[in-house]
Amino acid sequence: MRQIALISLLALPLFAGFFPSTVDTSISATGENSVSLASSFPVNGMSGVVIHDYGNELEAITGYIVQTSSQGNAKRIQNDMIHHDELPTIKTAVASGDKVIGGYLYNNVLLLAPDADTYAKITASHSKKWIHPDLYALFLSQEGDATPSRENLAAFAKAYQVGLIYIIKNGSAVLLDPISGNIVGEKTMTGLPSKAQFPFYMRFDEVQTGWFSKSAKGDYYKSMEKI
Repeated sequence: MRQIALISLLALPLFAGFFPSTVDTSISATGENSVSLASSFPVNGMSGVVIHDYGNELEAITGYIVQTSSQGNAKRIQNDMIHHDELPTIKTAVASGDKVIGGYLYNNVLLLAPDADTYAKITASHSKKWIHPDLYALFLSQEGDATPSRENLAAFAKAYQVGLIYIIKNGSAVLLDPISGNIVGEKTMTGLPSKAQFPFYMRFDEVQTGWFSKSAKGDYYKSMEKI
């Protein structure tokens, strides 16, 4: 009986510590293309936003960074600020004392899973804001892309304010930070279907072309390995 219970336990995904925590810190020093953080992010490769306080309760995101060492060293990365036609383009330089949010929007997650069963189990296990893959399907269809890639995932994440891409692979799961392009979480997973549906999560009557179309054929797990 004890052995059966152990097998059942091991068949469940082990989620503890998988999702990096969002952290608040600040910039303690700046270099030409680098910054030092007052306290480090929990995982190297995590992206963060720099927020400048202009006073009078006015703040704005002025830059993006990605942590490069556990000592809190980070580099600046090029990423367009949120654009709005009615607001001026922000040109404020990143400076010491600016606030930083590491893992910005990490609560907003897009999950790519091998079947509807796996998708339902994972989304029911976490209190996240799950971005439904049908939105990604529509985005790919509009962009004319046939298959998922880091490039179109990054573009989708920007358009829909997605902080993490949760990707189920054959026997494992990874978390991709679409801003930095880095893997910030990885774990072994058991109990996954040996044959994945390609695709599965469709609420649309039809998507004409691409990976999410009704006529799409391919190997889900091989596609995930290419991301």
